[in-house]
Amino acid sequence: MKHVADVIQSGWQVVVTHGNGPQVGFLMLRSEIARQHAGLHILPLVSCVADTMGGIGYQIQQALHNELKRRGLPSNTVTVITQVQVDPNDPKMKDPDKFVGEFYDEEEAKAVMADHPDWVMKKDSNRGYRRVVPSPKPMDIVELDACKELIKGGFNIVAVGGGGIPVLKKNDGDYEGLDAVIDKDLASRLLANKLGADLLVISTGVPNVAVNFGKPDEQALGKVDSATLQRYLDEGQFPAGSMGPKVQAALDFIKAGGKEVIITNPENLGKAFNEGAGTHVVA
Repeated sequence: MKHVADVIQSGWQVVVTHGNGPQVGFLMLRSEIARQHAGLHILPLVSCVADTMGGIGYQIQQALHNELKRRGLPSNTVTVITQVQVDPNDPKMKDPDKFVGEFYDEEEAKAVMADHPDWVMKKDSNRGYRRVVPSPKPMDIVELDACKELIKGGFNIVAVGGGGIPVLKKNDGDYEGLDAVIDKDLASRLLANKLGADLLVISTGVPNVAVNFGKPDEQALGKVDSATLQRYLDEGQFPAGSMGPKVQAALDFIKAGGKEVIITNPENLGKAFNEGAGTHVVA
């Protein structure tokens, strides 16, 4: 949060989003151990997403509050437990492909599916069977108005953690939670556009997006226009499991009216804002 505080100190108001993959995996493992050893029910994936959003959000808002307070800056930060609406007709709903939870042998998998007939199980890397869930695109942010009011009130907010809690909107207007995984970069992009943010910053483990990554002719990208970045994406330069979703989120943000995207690691945030470090995506 020191790096985020640097951004705030330079005059920006921020909305912080985050991933939750390892934490959700840990919660599911605890639930599965409890099932095996104490006969307790399995915690629904949608509840795991909500739990980690609250837990990680608490850590972020407290750490950011403390850092801003040390600098003598207003330290109003709050976490919004955010539901994200998805389309029940999204193609991913019919073809789930995101592995979650523990491995089962074939007999165990049959027993679990008998207890949970709505689950889909597939083989994963010859290590056994695992549950798969859909990964639909985010369509809308349920708590968008709350986020807007908090921003108007001067708060820095933490929202759509882990991509948000996936929900379906029923015909009567009620929301219903869904065991699914929403990509955090795509949800962050959607929120940024709906809030009218000028800048989307995607913090990752490397200082720049690169083409021919890991090869002798690797080339780090500095300032790049969206058409060029789209061409690199179409060429397969950015794998789906790593930089691909971040690049797609950047392109979507620009296409929907955003002005600029910065992709870099946390340590380079200050330099990215002030000296042009990192990868800067523009129209």
